[in-house]
Amino acid sequence: MDMTALLLSRIQFAFTITFHIIFPSFTIGLAAWLTVIEAMALATGRPVYRVIFEFWLKIFGIAFGMGVVSGIVMAFQFGTNWSVLSKMTGPIQGPLLMYETFWAFMLEASFFGVLIFGRSRVPPWFYLFSTAMVALGTTFSAFFIMVNNSWMQVPSGYVMENGAFVPDDWTKILFNSVVWSRFPHMLLAAYLTGAFCVAATGAWYVLRKVCHAEARIMLRMGLGLAAVLMPIQLLFGHLNGEYVNTYQPSKMAAIEGRWNDEKPGSEVLFAWPDVEHRRNLFAITLPPPLGSLIDSDSLTAAETGLNSIPPENWPPVVLPFFAFRIMVGCGLVMLGLAWVGSYLSYKHRLAYNRPLLWLTFFSFPLPFIAIITGWFTAEVGRQPWVVFGVLRTADAMTPFLTTTEATISLVIFCAVYAFIFLFGTFYIYRLIRTGPARKPFEVPHLAVPNRPMSLADEELVPEPSHTGAGE
Repeated sequence: MDMTALLLSRIQFAFTITFHIIFPSFTIGLAAWLTVIEAMALATGRPVYRVIFEFWLKIFGIAFGMGVVSGIVMAFQFGTNWSVLSKMTGPIQGPLLMYETFWAFMLEASFFGVLIFGRSRVPPWFYLFSTAMVALGTTFSAFFIMVNNSWMQVPSGYVMENGAFVPDDWTKILFNSVVWSRFPHMLLAAYLTGAFCVAATGAWYVLRKVCHAEARIMLRMGLGLAAVLMPIQLLFGHLNGEYVNTYQPSKMAAIEGRWNDEKPGSEVLFAWPDVEHRRNLFAITLPPPLGSLIDSDSLTAAETGLNSIPPENWPPVVLPFFAFRIMVGCGLVMLGLAWVGSYLSYKHRLAYNRPLLWLTFFSFPLPFIAIITGWFTAEVGRQPWVVFGVLRTADAMTPFLTTTEATISLVIFCAVYAFIFLFGTFYIYRLIRTGPARKPFEVPHLAVPNRPMSLADEELVPEPSHTGAGE
């Protein structure tokens, strides 16, 4: 086996999935938020909600397209670089990816056409229904992808036949308890991504003193949603840790930087893992039983160390150790911003607190960083297994794949993805910088009879022109 080709194939898959996950994590949350905004537009009749919806729909469309393009090649790699994995796990992964395509992608793609072209062609209730169907489609997509990945993390409901994993109980695959802690964790991460991107955009407009009505709504709703969801996300993060501790002790030992068995366990807050000498340098450690309490919900539980696991079954220690701490750190910063910002918004002081507005604006990368480092923790920590405990990554690679072939495909993917990302990101930036487009001809469509005009609505009414014939 060409070990260099194996390393390049792993780097290629890590690169493509890291790039791809940025866009679904954004669009899943944004689709749900668009549904809320459209519902509020219909319920209140305030034109400002329609303006916000149309603005974010354009951004959603670009991110959706970039997610589709970047995701297509993910499937190609299973055939080009990981054909043994495809052959052995195809009876399980094939149907799951097919369901993701025909249940989720077709649902969201079909109704997305209504969002783009159907505003004036369908009744308002059906347009709202279409928005909800797009959000539901993105949720289905996340569900089937997480079921597939969770099966690779904790395989169940299968038998081996002719060297392949064949499902014998789909309920164990679809309704595994691991799925129902990991899927909500991912879904909440996507919602928080959308919330912070919306809040950061609102903060930027407030700082620039433009789009006042839209900015206040984006800022207030984004931070308010994040303030509610972040504690729930931390709970599901803890539930994810429990499954890792139960089923993947090697991953948990790497995450915790724990070398020796401990009963009860301590908790390493920060250190530099010295893998060669099996120790931690510059360690800041909380005493027992805090490690057992965090990992096992117990004051007396025994915690496994890496020295109790054969070294050939160790994951790379340094990457999951630091990735986990970056993820948690981002989560705590987002929690603090959301709570403080929501409190100041409730007191009507947020718009005057420029330091917090700047912090909110610069917070938009945090959910993306948290999601990427969370995936690094999960996927790198699973090594050296591609299907944990039963199929090694080295045994899943395409036989006779050469270093030259792996290098060429890696370079091509990096170049194409960089091109797509730069142009897509630049276009989204241009849209955000321009801001929501106010269209006065849409106001009568939303107006509610006999309803007094609010301050937010007044900002949408353009000033009369002082140029033209007869003036």
